[in-house]
Amino acid sequence: MSSDQKDSYVFTRDILDNARLNLMHYLWTRSSGFVIHPKIPVDKPDLHVADVGAGTGAFLCDISETLPKSAKLYGLDISLDALPPQGFLPSNVTLRTWDVRTPVPEDLVGLFDIVHIRFFIFVLLRDEVPGVMEKLVKLLKPGGYLQWVDSDNTSMRFEKMTPENSTENLVKLMQLLQSQSTRLKPDWVPDLPKFFSDSGLVDVDGVAQKTPPHHAFMMHESGLMMHDLIARKTQNSEMAAGLRQILPLAVEETRKGAYITTDRHTIIGRKP
Repeated sequence: MSSDQKDSYVFTRDILDNARLNLMHYLWTRSSGFVIHPKIPVDKPDLHVADVGAGTGAFLCDISETLPKSAKLYGLDISLDALPPQGFLPSNVTLRTWDVRTPVPEDLVGLFDIVHIRFFIFVLLRDEVPGVMEKLVKLLKPGGYLQWVDSDNTSMRFEKMTPENSTENLVKLMQLLQSQSTRLKPDWVPDLPKFFSDSGLVDVDGVAQKTPPHHAFMMHESGLMMHDLIARKTQNSEMAAGLRQILPLAVEETRKGAYITTDRHTIIGRKP
């Protein structure tokens, strides 16, 4: 993997970023009520599951506690830097370096009963999604399921404890972030069911969930960490300065009773 590929990740891959991802996994799945969608069968013998964009391995570690011990779990990512050392992972987890923009390794073609992908909204542009979908489908066995989980930024809203609570700086924070790159203003998540169908998947099912306020507030505070991480990673000094100026004010508004939230989408489909 080249240093350019590693640097395309907008966050920092350090202990703060890892802690943010781990927290988001548990808040997200607790709010959703599942880790793997209940319509996806998990009782097959010799089950093979891939987590694409495995991040810290939280998804794999979580499902390893509930799936049969015979299940074979694969973590695929452009970088394995955020994952624990292999010796700390469940014994049925295998790690592989793979960039979803590159061809599927031959030994992984048609290997998996379940492919899971999550939190790619700031990774992919709209015109990249069909190509990635094609590769994800290629990973699946006939009859295998794809599960894609992401936030819908087009549903973003600013919630207040009382009408008097201010969200001025929270709004400014998001406007600054989104003004810097199309990648930071994704609009394609609501169209994922169509991307699934266009890729040949059947039995496509999508659910959009709102998050209860107590979980939404925790997710929001975890999300605020992203802005500090971006300020430290970006080469844009003007953007970094703006984030550092606005973030403390946004945190103050948060503590007084305001937060940002979006709808959470889970889409599944089966390969014929």
